[in-house]
Amino acid sequence: MQKNSKINEINKIFLIFMIGSIIGYIVEMIVALVQEGHLESRQGVLYGPLTPIYGVGIIAYYLCFRKIKTRDKKKIFLISMLIGGTIEYLCSFLQEKIFGTVSWDYSNWILNINGRTTLIHCTYWGLAGILYILLIEPLIPKIENLIQKNSVKIITGGVAILMVFNITISSMAAIRQKERKYNIEPTSSIDAFLDKNYPDEYMNKIFANKIEK
Repeated sequence: MQKNSKINEINKIFLIFMIGSIIGYIVEMIVALVQEGHLESRQGVLYGPLTPIYGVGIIAYYLCFRKIKTRDKKKIFLISMLIGGTIEYLCSFLQEKIFGTVSWDYSNWILNINGRTTLIHCTYWGLAGILYILLIEPLIPKIENLIQKNSVKIITGGVAILMVFNITISSMAAIRQKERKYNIEPTSSIDAFLDKNYPDEYMNKIFANKIEK
């Protein structure tokens, strides 16, 4: 029983992550349309309409507000600001250190923190936290009921395997692109595979908003 409970919790967290990632992709497409005047790829992995930073953010909201029972909107807003700003900063930092790129640079914005986040964007995260409480949190019981079904467990497991592959191949392709930037020749069949199937032109099209650092 305890094992099943843990598996159900993992499945629930994964589904919440996927919901957040899809919502994030839609939000980023709208932002790109408003800012750039045209649709632009803002996905965070090679395959699928997914922006995982939002998935991470919504999981953080879920874990936090499951423990913190307050539903005072001011407290939720401030807590969400802190959570979102921290996640945004860390994701930017890790992306730069690992892949040599960033997907956003707020250096020219007022009240920015090393160009990785700003007070304004933290405010957006705060508002997102309130929307999570109002719109997403009420769906949690329905998700809990849904994952009790064996068919849903099987589908969730299959999607999770595909997502692990998606994140892994996306990371490998991004690291290999960074190596090509420094004229590092392929040293294995895997490098050759990545060079052939994920050349710079393809990577730049998928990750159109990335900035070289």
